[in-house]
Amino acid sequence: MASSGARLARLYISCTGVILRRSISHVGMDDMGISMSRSCLERLEFDNVALKKLPLDPSTEPGVRQVRGACFSRVQPTPLKNPKFVAVSGPALGLLGLDADEVLKDPLGPEYLSGSKVMSGSEPAAHCYCGHQFGQFAGQLGDGAACYLGEVKAPVDQSPELLHENPTGRWEIQVKGAGLTPYSRQADGRKVLRSSIREFLCSEAVFGLGIPTTRAGSVVTSDSRVMRDIYYDGNPRMERCSVVLRIAPSFIRFGSFEIFKRADEFTGRQGPSYGHDEIRTQMLDYVIETFYPEIHQNHSDRIERNTAFFREVTVRTARLVAQWQCVGFCHGVLNTDNMSILGLTLDYGPFGFMDRFDPDFICNASDTSGRYSYQAQPAICRWNLARLAEALVPDLPSEQAEEVLDEYLPLYNGFYLSNMRKKLGLLRTEEPEDEMLITEFMQTMHNTGADFTNTFRSLSQISCPTLQEGEDESEAIKQATELLLQQCASLEELKAANRPTMDPRELAMLLSMAQSNPALFQMISDRKTVARQLDRLSRLKELMDTTAEQLRAKQTEDWSSWIKKYRQRLARECESGVDMKDLQNERVHVMNNNNPYVVLRNYIAQNAIEAAENGDFSEVQRVLKVLEKPFSVQQGLENPGWVGRGEAADSGERDETGEEGNTSGAEARVIVPYDSKPPVWANEICVT
Repeated sequence: MASSGARLARLYISCTGVILRRSISHVGMDDMGISMSRSCLERLEFDNVALKKLPLDPSTEPGVRQVRGACFSRVQPTPLKNPKFVAVSGPALGLLGLDADEVLKDPLGPEYLSGSKVMSGSEPAAHCYCGHQFGQFAGQLGDGAACYLGEVKAPVDQSPELLHENPTGRWEIQVKGAGLTPYSRQADGRKVLRSSIREFLCSEAVFGLGIPTTRAGSVVTSDSRVMRDIYYDGNPRMERCSVVLRIAPSFIRFGSFEIFKRADEFTGRQGPSYGHDEIRTQMLDYVIETFYPEIHQNHSDRIERNTAFFREVTVRTARLVAQWQCVGFCHGVLNTDNMSILGLTLDYGPFGFMDRFDPDFICNASDTSGRYSYQAQPAICRWNLARLAEALVPDLPSEQAEEVLDEYLPLYNGFYLSNMRKKLGLLRTEEPEDEMLITEFMQTMHNTGADFTNTFRSLSQISCPTLQEGEDESEAIKQATELLLQQCASLEELKAANRPTMDPRELAMLLSMAQSNPALFQMISDRKTVARQLDRLSRLKELMDTTAEQLRAKQTEDWSSWIKKYRQRLARECESGVDMKDLQNERVHVMNNNNPYVVLRNYIAQNAIEAAENGDFSEVQRVLKVLEKPFSVQQGLENPGWVGRGEAADSGERDETGEEGNTSGAEARVIVPYDSKPPVWANEICVT
């Protein structure tokens, strides 16, 4: 009996203990809010100030429409089918106080960061803006695929440097590719894997280069599909819907202020909020008070304050485009709706980092006129600033705006020269002749077809003259020339690069039309485009009459001539009696921290995209690691981990939709290091 009673007692205690433990656990979850069981993303604290300070569209009507008298429209992101992470950026997520590993392990992570599930405190909305596209006012544009989720409070321990860049203490987060909004026009509000990977990688690559930019926290793909005609050639295919998480203090842009524009004299279009001048003033006040607090505090007079604001936007824009030019970055679509009011690189579409240096480099195959070519970027940014100034009248009087715009070119030149001196290792003195030395360097790169990134990187290997007796100057010049010749294009590469992009019959027709019917010619083409084609023809003819040996001799002569001038300039760096070893070490350090070892070349991005489209996300993650430290060689990360192996194509395997993997020409590829000049197959890449 005793033993039986004891067993019953132990059983009772055991059972009641279980009941008590369950009860305590239940109370803890419901009433104590134990965060351990919550998604880390559910702990984000939102403070959506933009939606409080700027007018919201009262309509909840679904579908595309004109939105009048509002800066934002509430939207509902469209969920993805089986969303999953492709990659996340630890440094970008860190802005929100998130840990990358924790986010990756979070089963709800892909849903929250694709907009498929809405976080507590998030208020999804789409921003209304207009824009001048390729020089013409397009009327209402807006967030056709992007969705504002809200503004996340920065962690209390965020670095002072970041808080200086973003004085609000909040980070706006967006999901791009989350479905239809009132601004989707004829599109479906979706983005696909290739464009999402490009935006994700380039956002972080540009940040790694030290250039102001919006950030990308993650890229999510899914089993949802949309039809896309990649090359607009009538051969569409189904692609995976994917979403990028974008992060910035704000995504307000020049075009945000163009929603108040009167009917354009050329296109006849007007901004949807024309006549609502009070909203323009309200938005201007919001932008200055929130993102330019020092200007707001230092100017009691509104006109002076607004002029100071426009001057600061001008300074930031000039600095930004100078930084782009110095790393060979071409944005591709510099419309006013793609220009950040904060001076950030915004909206990564058909961007490109130059390979072979060409001032006429056009990264966007759709830009047939070359409006947004590499060499046009500084002038286009000034043009866009002028459109912003027009949009701010009368809050910003035209006279004050013109005075500020006159400062733009000197500002740009100053930033450009300062950056270029660092890239050439001219650190101790600034000489008037430096500008000509830089210009001749760029011209020599162009004449010889030299690789932009690698040629600049090689300059740190050219040492200062020692001025010691017995130094063989001719031998030093010869060695430096041989170093740079390694980056020059071959005869066949130059022939391919200089072939006209226009059909000869079309060119002949335009030339005839320019003579016989100038008015019609102006409607369908322009003299600059035709002149560029004629220059290509002339250069090609010259190359057809040149042998490989003659070309190499000319390249040698060109580089030897420039290097001689460069070393003479370097010698003057040493005239102040400085220690030669210290000077050389300083030069190498500064140059190697301003001339990247690697940039996101199109072939690197394309290789990662093809791997991901074949189900292997490791190359995207690997490229991200490389681009986080673009100025240094990272041991073990010199080469791609996936190089178009083409197994699916070889074996005839297909994915679950019956589509063949995208392995175009993959089986013929060889491993090319990330810092290499582009392989032959890269010439086939077309970005629109």
